[in-house]
Parts: sequence; C-alpha cells; structure tokens
Amino acid sequence: MIGDDGAIIAPGAFIDTAERFDLIQEIDRWVVCKAIHLLADQDVTLEVNVSGKSIGDPALTALIEQELAASQADPGRLVFEITETAAIANMDQAREFAERLHAVGCRFALDDFGAGFSSFYYLKHLPLDYLKIDGDFIRSLTSSDTDQLVVRSMIDIARGMGMKTIAEFVEDSETAAMLHAMGVDLSQGYFHGRPEPVAAASFSQVALDAS
Repeated sequence: MIGDDGAIIAPGAFIDTAERFDLIQEIDRWVVCKAIHLLADQDVTLEVNVSGKSIGDPALTALIEQELAASQADPGRLVFEITETAAIANMDQAREFAERLHAVGCRFALDDFGAGFSSFYYLKHLPLDYLKIDGDFIRSLTSSDTDQLVVRSMIDIARGMGMKTIAEFVEDSETAAMLHAMGVDLSQGYFHGRPEPVAAASFSQVALDAS
C-alpha cells in the first residue's frame, strides 16, 4: 500500500486493522486480481497470502476462476499461501475452496509451518503442494542442534506427503548451504534479495536442489 506521502506501507501496519473492521476480504480480492493480471503479463510464479476469513469464501473462488479465464494466465504459476496461524472458521469450506482451485491448476502452500498449533491439522485436511518452514527455525539453524533436528523432521514430513519445502528468512550463505545439504527444495530471504516494487523485482526464488 502507498501512503499519502508516497511511501510504501508494509502489510503488517494495516492487516490487523483490516481484519478487525472486516475489510480483509476486499483486500484479498484486490490482491488476487492484481496477481493474476501480473501473471498474464510476465513469466513468473507468484505466491499470494489469503486470510483465514477469505479461505472458503465462494465469491473469492468464483472471482479467481473468472479472472484466470479472462486473462488466460497460467494457474500453475499462482500459489496461494495459507498461513498456519490464520483462523480458518470452517475447515470443510476451506477444503472445498482449496480443492476447487487445485482442480483448475492453482497450487497451495502452508506458510509459517511450525509457528502455531494447527500445522498437522491443515496438512491432513488441505491439498498442499509446498510446506514453508517458519523463519524461527532458520535464523539460528547453523548453531542450533534443536533447529536442525526440527527442520530435518519437517523435510521428512513434506517428502512423505509429496510436498516440496521452502525455507524462509535465509540471510547468509552458510545457512543456504546447510539447507541444501539437508535437502530443502527452495529458499527465500535477504540472502537472495530484499522486497522491492514489482517494476524492479527479479522474482527470484532460489532452488536448493541441484539434482
């Protein structure tokens, strides 16, 4: 979001307010439409966060299908991130939402895996393609035996369920190398690049699997 002074306002500054005043679904619809139009113009893959209140919203599902058809964007390059800590009120509706969009080619990622208590419940009930390992387990990975044990366990779980892993908050080459050795598929973080406007972005998400 752009402020009155032209400065970029990070989502963290207004998402809680949008949730509280029931504006988040309108924001989600706007973001999804922008992402789909961008996919139609550029050969990139985009990950879009969806709030718990929007997951299962039939109006959003219909809008996504409509925009994909109208723009001819490749649905396989649209990844919806479901934040583990998001409050999904109706899991049956959420599963229907995910399965319907999965059927047209969209993909899904469970974001911030390990940050809350819903991890395994979501893994069991939602069709997921990616498991994103929460940054708390990555920041001290090279010096923490506990974090290394947990990350290896997450990788095993993801592989067993046919999902790829994405490590968040990778900030140095040593961490990237350790994740590569562990078998993490992809990584993101300041080591690869910092957030920037779409016009200047390189859209790079780095694969760690060299095979």
